[in-house]
Amino acid sequence: MSWGDGLAVLGGFFAGLLSGFVGIGGGSAFVPIMTVGFRFNQALAQGTSLAAIVPTALVGGITHIREGNVLLGPALWMGGGGAAGGVLGALLALYVPGPLLARVWGAFLLLTAFRLGQGVWRKRATNSGQPS
Repeated sequence: MSWGDGLAVLGGFFAGLLSGFVGIGGGSAFVPIMTVGFRFNQALAQGTSLAAIVPTALVGGITHIREGNVLLGPALWMGGGGAAGGVLGALLALYVPGPLLARVWGAFLLLTAFRLGQGVWRKRATNSGQPS
């Protein structure tokens, strides 16, 4: 096993930990790890991330099912829509230039961070009795 393999396992562990602990998609960690840490191009990182997320999502999902933290009906509907969207998105990504794909991905991460931060600020203002 090379240093690169070891770092890939460590990156996968980190992404899996985040996925199971805070519920983020593993790709939120996998794609930046591969593009920044391993210098993969955007399309290669996204495709590799999608393949790597399958076992991570299965293990995390099964654990949450066993703990009673899953509404199976909505999960199945969302999974079906996600599978169809995944096929369409992967086909679309084949025709989008890498730099544009990276910008779209970066914008998505920034929007996600903004919305998460907004929720925390609202909750903090509500808990302190201040208007939000």
